Amino acid sequence: MNKFLNIKFLFFLGLLLGFRGNSFAQDSLSTVDLTEVVVSATRASEKTGMAYSTIREKQIKKQNLGQDIPFLLNQMPSVVVTSDAGAGVGYTGIRIRGTDATRINVTLNGIPYNDSESQGVFWVNMPDFASSISSIQVQRGVGTSTNGAGAFGASINVNTLKYSQEPYAEINSSVGSFNTLKTNVLASTGLMNDHFVLDARLSRIVSDGYVDRASSDLKSFYVSGGYYAKENFVRLNVFSGKEKTYQSWYGVPESLAKGDRAGFDDFIARNYYSDDFANELWKAGRQYNWYQYENETDNYQQDHYQLISSFKIAQNWRFNPTLHYTYGRGYYEQYKNDRDFAEYGLTPITIGDTEINTTDLIQRKWLDNRFYGGVWSLVYEGKSKLTGSFGGGWNKYDGDHFGEIIWARYASDSEIRQHWYDNKGIKTDFNVYAKGFYQFNEKLNAYADMQYRSVGISVNGITDPYADVHTDNTYNFFNPKLGLNYAIDRQSSAYLSYAVGNKEPSRQDIVNYYSYTVSNGEIQRQPKVKPENLQDFELGYRFLSKGTQVQANAYFMKYKDQLVLTGAINNVGESIRLNVPDSYRAGIELQLAQQLSEKFLFNGNVTLSRNKIKEFNEFVPSYDGETPDEYNRYTDTDISFSPSVIAGASLSYKPCKVMELAILPKYVGKQYLDNTSSEDRTIDPYFVSDFRINFELNPTWAKALGVSLLVNNVFNAQYSSNGYTYSYLYGEKITENFLYPQAGTNFLAAIRLRF
Repeated sequence: MNKFLNIKFLFFLGLLLGFRGNSFAQDSLSTVDLTEVVVSATRASEKTGMAYSTIREKQIKKQNLGQDIPFLLNQMPSVVVTSDAGAGVGYTGIRIRGTDATRINVTLNGIPYNDSESQGVFWVNMPDFASSISSIQVQRGVGTSTNGAGAFGASINVNTLKYSQEPYAEINSSVGSFNTLKTNVLASTGLMNDHFVLDARLSRIVSDGYVDRASSDLKSFYVSGGYYAKENFVRLNVFSGKEKTYQSWYGVPESLAKGDRAGFDDFIARNYYSDDFANELWKAGRQYNWYQYENETDNYQQDHYQLISSFKIAQNWRFNPTLHYTYGRGYYEQYKNDRDFAEYGLTPITIGDTEINTTDLIQRKWLDNRFYGGVWSLVYEGKSKLTGSFGGGWNKYDGDHFGEIIWARYASDSEIRQHWYDNKGIKTDFNVYAKGFYQFNEKLNAYADMQYRSVGISVNGITDPYADVHTDNTYNFFNPKLGLNYAIDRQSSAYLSYAVGNKEPSRQDIVNYYSYTVSNGEIQRQPKVKPENLQDFELGYRFLSKGTQVQANAYFMKYKDQLVLTGAINNVGESIRLNVPDSYRAGIELQLAQQLSEKFLFNGNVTLSRNKIKEFNEFVPSYDGETPDEYNRYTDTDISFSPSVIAGASLSYKPCKVMELAILPKYVGKQYLDNTSSEDRTIDPYFVSDFRINFELNPTWAKALGVSLLVNNVFNAQYSSNGYTYSYLYGEKITENFLYPQAGTNFLAAIRLRF
């Protein structure tokens, strides 16, 4: 199987490198729209000397049939996407240059979107948001000065502020595999009286998911009203997402994902599972879901309010202030069997002569949080050699965490909805930056970007697992960035940049963190988590002509105390991380685009990289009470979930003006599940191709009629894109690998009607 994958990849790579071209700017604006000046302070341009890609509304619509935003970015350089439910609806994830969502800075109209405490990005909380997006820019590396969590692999900058000059009403409906259905209604007043505009969207997406019971019921709305003068505007965005997803957080055993019967029998035997359970598991195969309780669901609603404005305050100066408020609340419900009373702060009970210390119960873990603040930028728009901007922001997160017991077989001394843990998390984030560009002559320009950031994190109260935690942490960071850009001629340029990024640990890292060292032959636990530091060096070349684009970018990202994924997860499916003192990511990203003829267009990219840890220490616990714990030291080992090869492409064909066909292949190389470079803890490389057809008609009775068909995984590859692993000692060393299988061939079909 791997040999076949390698043959297909070599053919694909040969095709990719056989053309001169690039997809790094899939389309571009000749002038900056007024509504984009707000995000321009945090976006990259051709003068910033860094690797970035921008995808605009036209390209987003072609692929936007119901899947989450990560899947719309799948063909971008260095990107790997995954879906818990297996088909891109519900909980989805994205990695860029091997870094996960906790180190990817995401902003919506310049406003931080990453969850303040976990630093993750939960796209499921804003379903169908892509239908309100005018452009997305992905910056790889440290990127520009950002608001919110520090970028340690990439930034995703989302803009929704574009408006329509003309009024319209639009309905979109998609149907697909696994009973997937997406319906939305959009409308706009257009620009009324040359000043006012009101836009609205109402959406619902439902899907059963590829994985058993991995269903999603997602609802959202978006309302935006604005006042536009000649050179100023004020806009209020109000949008909300409500999700109910059946949990599918634990994947399946590796042997089941691969259909390995002998390996599966070994898994059953060493875990002492019954024959009945083994038969049930094998019959469900790759689609098995461990959760059986009928209401094993995640329920969450998130409301956003954004007041965005831009004012020209002098001949060459523009001021862009923004205020924001986000309210999130919800819970996930779980059935737990045979749980110790002590885990819930309950006392044992005695019935007759029998002391009872455990019970079956149903629990809910709640979040109730508010995130608010403001961001701003002051931009100098003069035509002198020196241009630049000042900016910054202040944001505060106030979150309550608590757990409820809503039913118990033996209630002990508890009451219904009794809290067994209750704690508060507070996080403040302040940053200020100055960014300048200087044009030395017609060919050479330089930029400097200096950011100061201060972060405060506190956790107080009883946490889960049951522990009393009181901690306050303050982090102060200085993040300089410098770059040069040289215009070789009118079509080509080269750039060089150096950037520093610093990043605070997450709430989970602070509360639950531990690592191990050996001193005098004894294993010692180290509870203190450290902030991370990154030095990012980028060197690139761009070429742009009428029918050809090309970009080559080399990067070296040197980390100090990087928090890497260990490969294990906690009891709610969150990845566990630990500091490693010395590590790096180095690679080259090639992007090509070529107009092959009037009807054929080719886009492609490939990333070749090395991702290494100088020294990694693995701790393996013993559970048999006899074998001592094991401690293993590894050197020059690979960073987990960081494939050395990632490639994507599209070949589109337009047989006529109203029709486009496209094939979208994607190759992802081998990924290690942990940081030991062990060949028995890997995700196999995979090659997946999607096929898309788009019709765009202009009937006399409507403004537009669009019909789309997206066939995912047309060759029915049996692959997994994510996983986890853990090891323990029980007489011998036992390692368990779990994978998240993705769907085989599946489809989405859509119709769009605009009046």
